[in-house]
Amino acid sequence: MTISEIQEDIIDEFSMFDDWEERYQYMIDLGKTLPLIEEQYKTEDNIIKGCQSKVWVHAEMKDDKVVFTADSDAIITKGIIAILIRAFSNQHPKAIIESNTDFIDQIGLKEHLSPTRANGLVSMIKQIKMYALAYQTQLN
Repeated sequence: MTISEIQEDIIDEFSMFDDWEERYQYMIDLGKTLPLIEEQYKTEDNIIKGCQSKVWVHAEMKDDKVVFTADSDAIITKGIIAILIRAFSNQHPKAIIESNTDFIDQIGLKEHLSPTRANGLVSMIKQIKMYALAYQTQLN
């Protein structure tokens, strides 16, 4: 699936819920399905700067696609990074770099987060795109 197809699926899933309590619960459930980072990658280098909680993201190249794993010490944040990894993992670096993140606004996520969590979300997206940029540079 392409990034935009995955993002459409995420939008559809979130639209099934009537209120934000249900959406938060769904995000928590998504966090439980997160491809967890191996302990050896829970290092200072892999921590997302600008997050209130601790969030680790690790990326590696497999068959010209970037594969992300992550973890967080907070359940909501774990759900947020799970959504991002679902959208961007197993994709070509160029596709990640060129993708937009409008789906975040379409599910209403940013407006329902505290300012510090919203900043953390932006930092997570930046880090994912930086990994993609680094891998794209290696491919060129």
